[in-house]
Amino acid sequence: MSLANRLWIALLAIPGASLERAFWYFVIAGFAWVTLHVILARWLARRRIASSSPGRGQMGRELLHSLSSLAVYGLVGGFMVFAVISGWTPMYFRIGDYGWPWFLISIGVIILIHDAYFYWTHRLMHHPKLFRLFHRTHHLSLSPSPWAAYAFSPWEAFVQAGIAPLVIFTLPVHPLAFSIFMLWQISFNVLEHCGYELFPSWFLRSPLGLLLNTTTHHAQHHETNRANFSLYFNFWDRLVGTNHQRYRDRFEEVVGRADSIAPAKAEA
Repeated sequence: MSLANRLWIALLAIPGASLERAFWYFVIAGFAWVTLHVILARWLARRRIASSSPGRGQMGRELLHSLSSLAVYGLVGGFMVFAVISGWTPMYFRIGDYGWPWFLISIGVIILIHDAYFYWTHRLMHHPKLFRLFHRTHHLSLSPSPWAAYAFSPWEAFVQAGIAPLVIFTLPVHPLAFSIFMLWQISFNVLEHCGYELFPSWFLRSPLGLLLNTTTHHAQHHETNRANFSLYFNFWDRLVGTNHQRYRDRFEEVVGRADSIAPAKAEA
């Protein structure tokens, strides 16, 4: 295939990549917003982590920056299409080439790679010399809504999108496996920014609670602008010692308010 044809296909892929990411973003974040902040808002009031709810101005800003991020993701998507059709990557298209075991394992491997990538790039963007240019936009949301999941500056959006070429250039990955990873990524991202603690009170006392982060974990990061830098799993924060000292206390405060509903109703 000629260079001109590859460039043309890549250019055509840019809006398609943006629209695909936008579709899942608006479906998942929209579902979280309507369900948690509209339909169940009164029922979940005691599980609200922050003292105040995000206003329309904040959500409008988050949506605007999210659209900017989706445009950046489209550009990166176009580059990846060009790289794939140019034969620069080990991406494959027949599951039988590597088999179903690797197809399933590759999803977990990508998630682990992304978790490490996010932790260290996130910490780097908190450096005083980089924070304002890269990460300040995201931290304008002190009490984030689900729409904050992609609310980045263009520079941070390029950093966040960097996981895609990192994976595509280093691992044999099927497009469907990568798409499943992307659904996991946006779903967990929205969960961390949803504003309500949905995990049960016993969660942090369980083995699963030592592994997975909670919404409180990331909400506390937005509140303090320090500590709690990890995304999916808590082992980087525990290993490096960057968990907030009051993470467990804050989680128990939030779920404790929710658990106090039952006794209050019983007394009534």
